[in-house]
Amino acid sequence: MKPIVIEPWPVDETTHEFFIPEYIIQLAEEVLKNYDLSVQNMQIVTTKPDKGGAIWKLETKSGPKSLKLLHRRPTRSLFSLGAQEYLVEVRKARVPPIVKTKSGNNYVEAGGKLWFVAEWIEPLTPVTKDLEGAKQLCYALGEFHRLSKGYIPPQKAEMASRLHKWPKNYEKMITKMSWFRNIAKYYPEMPASPPLLEVVDRFEEQARKGMERFLQSSYVEFVKQGTAHWGLVHQDYGWSNGQMGADGMWIIDLDGVAFDLPIRDLRKLISGTMADLYKWDATWVREMILAYHEANPITPELYELLMIDLAMPNEFYKNMKEVVYEPEIFLNEQTAQLIQTIVETDQSKWPVLAEIENDWKGVG
Repeated sequence: MKPIVIEPWPVDETTHEFFIPEYIIQLAEEVLKNYDLSVQNMQIVTTKPDKGGAIWKLETKSGPKSLKLLHRRPTRSLFSLGAQEYLVEVRKARVPPIVKTKSGNNYVEAGGKLWFVAEWIEPLTPVTKDLEGAKQLCYALGEFHRLSKGYIPPQKAEMASRLHKWPKNYEKMITKMSWFRNIAKYYPEMPASPPLLEVVDRFEEQARKGMERFLQSSYVEFVKQGTAHWGLVHQDYGWSNGQMGADGMWIIDLDGVAFDLPIRDLRKLISGTMADLYKWDATWVREMILAYHEANPITPELYELLMIDLAMPNEFYKNMKEVVYEPEIFLNEQTAQLIQTIVETDQSKWPVLAEIENDWKGVG
């Protein structure tokens, strides 16, 4: 009999929001037999049909738990499970503890993927979507980064590190700007093509200038200090993955953690928050950085790299890169409006970055 391999599954208007193929539900029930848990109810709470992942909430006699089907390669999932165990057991961080199987393992392998059970932390509530909430998120992120230092992955785990990838990421951003331009020229009749052509030169220039500054930064020295020195980044941190519990802020969904310079998480959080505000605000950015710094100190050299990364056209690139896959669908009226919003928000960014550029001079 051919072994079952979990594949991404199709969803359309005929399938309900949390649809999961029957064979995966049966696998989940088989996986749970490896645990000493009396499960009274299983409720699906998240699916990743395009990747083949899912999360269930379990009601058990020993309290609520989560069952996760991890969509990544098993060796990659081993890295994040090892990190979660290290943070809980060694560093006493507020991340959900892993529930061991009957044989004392952190996971079960089934369908070519890793599954694991963790404590379901209750109550958890998102922090308020204001400056105070943003500061709480930043402090918790700094704490997470600080506590993740010293992590050594399990032997069979693959090395998930983005520490060396900054130059390639920036180069890719510059290269893709040409792709965006060529695609917009090829589809001149599409609503988003004219506005895209109008602004792509500006964002390409921002990326090129950023790359020049980056090559003059302390990045190479940072890389030499190694992965254990810097610790882990979450990679998907925000209002849903940093939440307030009874005893402080908890960080959840660690499946994508990797070694990297910690300010990459902070930069993403700041850029994303400013995008949500539709304008850059110097007070917010300053306070967010200071809250982070309080938990995980930022050196002047690292601050400089944060400024370089904030100045890159991150939001434009993040929102436009899908054009490469389905231009005739992507270049619609909605994208034309999105470009307008990104441009307006970007215009408010430069006075803010100029204002805070020298905040860290003489610090340390």
